[in-house]
Amino acid sequence: MMRNYMLCLVLIFLAGVAVGQSAADRQVILGTLDRQTSDWNEGNIEAFMKGYWESDSLMFVGKSGVTYGYQRTFEGYLQRYPDRATMGTLKFDILHLSFPEPNVAFLVGKWHLTRPEAGDVGGHYTLLWRKLNGKWVIVCDHTS
Repeated sequence: MMRNYMLCLVLIFLAGVAVGQSAADRQVILGTLDRQTSDWNEGNIEAFMKGYWESDSLMFVGKSGVTYGYQRTFEGYLQRYPDRATMGTLKFDILHLSFPEPNVAFLVGKWHLTRPEAGDVGGHYTLLWRKLNGKWVIVCDHTS
């Protein structure tokens, strides 16, 4: 009986730690998206990219296919958004954020660019995040 009681206490404690960690991790991820939004709206794609995994294994999936690697993803952004008029003003709406396992987060959202000169555009995105070396980074971005 005492063993079951102790097991219950340990499980309750671990559940509390997991919830606390996920809440903190959620704030970090949402904070990164807020910073990326600000960086984008300031016209700073280089700073915007700091939310991504700096690796050749980074995956970006867009309407033109799959791009692998941090540098190629960065170059793709520069090519698609060569000036402030095409960049417009970014707004993210978060539809779903979950933590399917430790150090992994899955986010679904909507994006919208307000572009008075080039015409507004928008769509949906999914981001797969991993906590690597103590830092949350986007390891896969599917934007349509």
